[in-house]
Amino acid sequence: MWAWALFSRRGAALFALLVMLLSFGATPARACAPEKVFLTIEEALKLAFPGCTIEKEVVYLTDEQRERTAKLAEVEVESKIARPYVAKKDGVVVGTAYVDVHRVRSLKESVMVVVDPKGKIARVELLSFGEPLEYVPKADWWGQFVGKGLDDELALKRGVRGITGATLSARAAVEAARRVLALHRVLGESKK
Repeated sequence: MWAWALFSRRGAALFALLVMLLSFGATPARACAPEKVFLTIEEALKLAFPGCTIEKEVVYLTDEQRERTAKLAEVEVESKIARPYVAKKDGVVVGTAYVDVHRVRSLKESVMVVVDPKGKIARVELLSFGEPLEYVPKADWWGQFVGKGLDDELALKRGVRGITGATLSARAAVEAARRVLALHRVLGESKK
């Protein structure tokens, strides 16, 4: 009798866990699926800056810098640490890359956004994606960010077309781009 009661409690607990996972839209396979890595930071930097020397910096934002970045970006900025990768060719800065790690729906995505010396997006690379792969934007979709600056056109349904069935992926990418451009501007202001 005691063994049956123990089995029933375990069975009930497992059933409750399964119901909870399914209610959040996860299947047991998705709940345990690893994040897909497309490129390492080093690989993405080599693609973005061939033949350049790259210096990694670590910048600790003040509260004012973080607040200004959030205000310019019009999105939340959680971290007070920035890690720009400054690329130089023949001693001249040709671009700065930033890795933005953020949540898409419930899992994380990492993108590298490259900003040119004029403060425009030069390149975006998807580094990793934790959500189901059917929500990954196609490679050519990322190309529409090139040449965009921090203005009203850097928004869904304006200068950036959405993705049918992957609205959260598109929104997360736009927010990452806005956050990086705002951070780049704030860091540039502090150097002057």
